[in-house]
Amino acid sequence: MMTTNRLEAFSDGVLAIIITIMVLELKVPEGSDLQSLRPLLSTFTTYILSFIYLGIYWSNHHHLIQASKAVNGKILWCNLHLLFWLSLLPFATGYMGENHFEKLPTALYGFVLFMSSIAWQILVYCLQKNHSIDIRIYKGYASKLKVFSSIILYALATGLSFVNPIVAVCIYVLVSVFWFIPDRNLGKNHSVIGGIENE
Repeated sequence: MMTTNRLEAFSDGVLAIIITIMVLELKVPEGSDLQSLRPLLSTFTTYILSFIYLGIYWSNHHHLIQASKAVNGKILWCNLHLLFWLSLLPFATGYMGENHFEKLPTALYGFVLFMSSIAWQILVYCLQKNHSIDIRIYKGYASKLKVFSSIILYALATGLSFVNPIVAVCIYVLVSVFWFIPDRNLGKNHSVIGGIENE
């Protein structure tokens, strides 16, 4: 067993690098008028969506780890599994944006989101199994409706990408709004862990 400090610091660093890679992939337009920005509209839109998703994962990851007392080797690998799928987001972002929401790139983007959501649920499950049932991580993440609804919507949108990519993108946006609204369960189950008050 080990403390959560290194895991959270490492994860924060990886997420910061992922965002930096996405920024560096944004191409500067050759012209100086509004017309020159039009070809970059889909790329920039996809970047904004991906940035929001990474922000959501970063925020929820912070609360998840703060609700935990300790981690073990299995949890470290589950966390790496989540970071692996999130690290593919810059590629999926550029692929969908530069191809203007074509079928395959949009489906690949959805697949990365789908696998990331599964990896997130695996991490939550392993952390819960590593703690007693009265710890805040159990109470705060007792409801699975939000996660499983997202997984289903990602799978649906990935399939719809081959029929109507724009509808699929709308579903990706909808799920991001769904997660953008903070989950108040952790706040309601505020507790003192190890003598230190968690926020």
